[in-house]
Order: sequence, then structure tokens, then C-alpha cells
Amino acid sequence: MSVLVFNRSVMSNGYHIPVLLHEVIEGLQIKPGGTYVDCTFGGGGHSRAILEQLGPDGRLFAFDQDEDAKKNLPDDERLVFVSHNFRHLQRFLKLEGVMAVDGIMADLGVSSHQFDEAERGFSIRYNAELDMRMDKRQSLTAADILNTYSEQQLHKLFEQYGEVTNAKTLARTIVQLRNAAHFKTIDGFKNAIREIVKGNPNKYFAQVFQALRIEVNNELGALKEMLQQIPSLLKPGGRAAIITFHSLEDRLVKNFFRRGSFDEPEENPFINTETVSELRIITKKPVLPSAKEQKENPRSRSAKLRVAEKI
Repeated sequence: MSVLVFNRSVMSNGYHIPVLLHEVIEGLQIKPGGTYVDCTFGGGGHSRAILEQLGPDGRLFAFDQDEDAKKNLPDDERLVFVSHNFRHLQRFLKLEGVMAVDGIMADLGVSSHQFDEAERGFSIRYNAELDMRMDKRQSLTAADILNTYSEQQLHKLFEQYGEVTNAKTLARTIVQLRNAAHFKTIDGFKNAIREIVKGNPNKYFAQVFQALRIEVNNELGALKEMLQQIPSLLKPGGRAAIITFHSLEDRLVKNFFRRGSFDEPEENPFINTETVSELRIITKKPVLPSAKEQKENPRSRSAKLRVAEKI
């Protein structure tokens, strides 16, 4: 594997430290004159590294639904910024006259900036309104979910998206409590349900907040839509590199890369459910951050990179 050397400008700008940076660039096998897509621009770390590998004729399209990401755009005419969710990938590339690309990457983690901006409501460390919207143009917030979803909806949400141990009890408690007063703030919510917290409170609330964030932003739905567009967008030999941060995302990416669908395979030997994928797996096992990277950036610890190539 060749050694890539990046300018310091591609590293952290205080907004977000790019995770698995070298591994992503290696995995994409960037052609100097190619066309690439960064589905999750964020702080721009991965985009800057891609631009360093591109020649004057190369092009990069960067997507991000968070308005704050615009502040990190480099002054580079080869980059086109699209202020929308990556679920609209094909649509906006087509508007730019692009029908096929040489590579697509996505870092599905919430940016450090979003966690550290208290008023965004993503972090359990701060008290703020229960918001969690990555795209402020949308209306649904975490408070809306807590105050309006049925007990059954909440149970399913916390069980599936947060793997919360007592999801049923949590859902029932929320419905009971909101009859007296609506949930508005992070601290108010945490204090209200503190008596039913199981195990380590920080881990428990992190799981609950993960579930709410995934629902607010329809993260898994958007991921599925984006993945389904990859085979038709990639040129033969083009590559997709996706970084996930929890098992729900990783399972979707793994299954789609492997079989072209999101379903788990049937284990019945009498039923043939084999599907043919248009992608070839490059990473037989997910690529994990090195011990050095995990030490320097603790938020990278749960990251997994999978790379696939268009056949």
C-alpha cells in the first residue's frame, strides 16, 4: 500500500477531525482527472484530502444538509457544494450534468461541531432544547417525538435504534410523564426519567439520544436511499467508501455491498435466496482506526470503514 502524505490543512479545523482519513483515500484509489462525491462534507477534512489527490481537471461534489458546513468550504473551483441530504445524490448530480462518478465516500458520524454546539441538542453534556435536527429546515424535533409518539412507537424506536435495555418501561414512563408536562429541554428530560435509568447513566442516555437522533433525521432511511443509488452512479472500477459508527448502519452497508439488498440471508438450506450484487467487496473485514488514531481522536473508536468496487 502506498504512503500518502497530506498537508496539515486537511486535518482538524476545530469543526471535525476526519476519521480514517488515509484509509478512505487509499480505498478510493483516486484518479487525478476523476469525478468524486463526498456525501458528508462536514468540516471538509475528507474533501480536502480528495482535492489534494485530484488534478486540475478533477471534480468533487460535496453534500451536506447542515448549513454550518458551508463555513468550511475551501476556495477551490473544482469543488461544487450541494446543500442537501445525500439521499438526493443522483438527482443533484444529474442537475450538474453528471451521470457517473469515479468514487463516492460518506462519513456517517455526527460531526464534533454538532455535538459541541450546545444549542443543537445532540449532546447529553449540555442543557438545551430537545432539537437534534441536522437540517434546520425540517420541522420534526426530538421534543416532538417525545411529546407525540405513541407508547408503541417509542418502544420500537428505543429498542431498535438505541438498543435500550428497558425500552418498554422507558416508553411507558415517557407517556405517563408527558401527561403532566411536555418535554422541552435535555436536563428536564434526563431528570424526569432518572429513576428508571439502567446501568451506567452516561451510556444509557447516549443510547436514548442516539435513537432519538436517528429518528429525527431519518438516518437509516436516508442511508438506504443513498446506498441504492451507488451501483448506477459508479463507473466500472469506481469505488464507494462508507464509514459507519454503529451496528445498524454497518449492517446495512455490509449487506448492500455484499448482496445488493438490506435483508439478512435466509438460513434455510432448501431456500436459495442468493442475489447478485453489482459491487465487489474490497474490504473483506471492516477497516478500524489504528490505536494511535483512537488515542488522538476518541470519537473514532466505533468507526468502521467498508469499501466496494463497481464490477
